[in-house]
Amino acid sequence: MRQDGVVTEESPAGRGADTDEELMRALYQEHAGPLFGFVLHLVGGDRQRAEDVVQETLVRAWRNADRLDVAAGSVRPWLVTVARRIVIDNHRRGAARPPETDAAPLELLPAEDELDRALRLMTITDALGALTRAHREVVVETYLKGRTVGEAAVELGVPAGTVKSRLFYALRSLKLALEERGVTS
Repeated sequence: MRQDGVVTEESPAGRGADTDEELMRALYQEHAGPLFGFVLHLVGGDRQRAEDVVQETLVRAWRNADRLDVAAGSVRPWLVTVARRIVIDNHRRGAARPPETDAAPLELLPAEDELDRALRLMTITDALGALTRAHREVVVETYLKGRTVGEAAVELGVPAGTVKSRLFYALRSLKLALEERGVTS
């Protein structure tokens, strides 16, 4: 807050925003170009990475503006050291992480289409409706509910041999019903 009662934005070092803006503008005008060239060489010509490093360096200069003595001489050696350390840190961080993978091969894999699945289920349900009640019950108990022949026999109240026989004829009938609906193996 100034003495006249006007509230101003404060910087990290407690200076006014206008002073910080002037300092950053001066640092950028004087040092950003040469610093960018230096960093561009360090990062192997990657312009985006170089721009990010220069920006981070200038942000650190702004955060440490109270330590910088612009009047005493050039701050470029400090900026170069900070930029070099940022590049080294980024390199080490990248080496410690597993490499990023390209998503392009995943795009070539066929994805399960919910519409196809719904159509298949509708076709199977329709084909099951074409079976007799006894055949449909056996298919539902064994294939859809995952019961064994013995468990299905207990559930349906018929002998296991009857379940096996009904299942054989039910699957034959189901195959024909599916073929009539255009489903082929």
